[in-house]
Amino acid sequence: MFDVILSFITAFSVTFFAIPSIISVAKQKNLVDVPTERHSHTEITPSLGGIGIFAGVIFSIVMWTPFKAFSDLQYVLASFVIIFLMGAKDDIAPMSPYKKMVGMLMASSILVYKANIKLTSLYGIFGIYELPEVVAVLLSVFTIFIIINAFNLIDGINGLAGSIAVLIALVLGTWFFMVDRMDMAMISFSLIGATMAFLNYNFTPAKIFMGDTGSLLLGLISSVLVITFIEYNIDPKLMETHPNLLVKSSPAVGIGILIIPLFDTLRVFITRMLKGKSPFYPDKTHIHHLLLDCGMSHMQGTVTLVLVNLIFMFLAFYLQDLGSLSLILILLVLATISSSILYLYTRRIRLARNTSKA
Repeated sequence: MFDVILSFITAFSVTFFAIPSIISVAKQKNLVDVPTERHSHTEITPSLGGIGIFAGVIFSIVMWTPFKAFSDLQYVLASFVIIFLMGAKDDIAPMSPYKKMVGMLMASSILVYKANIKLTSLYGIFGIYELPEVVAVLLSVFTIFIIINAFNLIDGINGLAGSIAVLIALVLGTWFFMVDRMDMAMISFSLIGATMAFLNYNFTPAKIFMGDTGSLLLGLISSVLVITFIEYNIDPKLMETHPNLLVKSSPAVGIGILIIPLFDTLRVFITRMLKGKSPFYPDKTHIHHLLLDCGMSHMQGTVTLVLVNLIFMFLAFYLQDLGSLSLILILLVLATISSSILYLYTRRIRLARNTSKA
């Protein structure tokens, strides 16, 4: 318990005191995000906040996590470093999407091959349980890659990506603490501490953005936490020591925990492909953009989406007895209906605005 608290305090302190210096240097060196028609902000703002998050998380993990209890920690940290270097490079001098893709796949592969952060089963979905090694590796790398990109894509309004990450890490970190997985609990609360310190400077009016350095790191850590959560729920050790904390339908619950970043990414990718565009084509069709078009402020949009994510988390845990496939379908149907209503409402507002201008 004490080490988990220290992880949070250390990460928070390092990031909180690092951010002002990062803001100062970014302004001096003109390392700022200049708003364009695709952006939701109007002010020139430093965009290297992810460096502060990375510093807080890494320092806290290295300081307090016992390496003997977490033998694969070096590989997890190695994947963090790859994502950090790639994100920082992209924030300073934008990289091509393909180079970023290679970096993300490298980090994902290290986690799967060396740290054994891997999905080994479909847990009865479509009647499939244990997966062949090759399939398990490919599925795991793909899953990590998607989650990393999902956080990168939702980082469009003040406080959103950070707040969602804090919510996810709080839920999973608390569960890990209750089942005595102190390694994952300390990673979770290190992320919470560093991200909360960053959010102090990111809430409207934002003094700094996290940039790709931050959003990619949040996605990577979230993927580590959720995959470990899913896998540990079929671990015989958990069944022996904490059977009352066993989560049924853990893959579906994991999707519920990540519903906002995952569903928004899925929705946007499908929409873009139906229009004949690349799924990575940048536009303003994300859920947070729709909320802004409805007249919400950045903070109202962030609070709304965090509450929606929290509701889906509650539903996923509450309905876990339904089975993974049924629960996944329910979550996707509810998310689709909700986003469709929002889209139609936003479209109606846009038409009314255009009519009034005419």
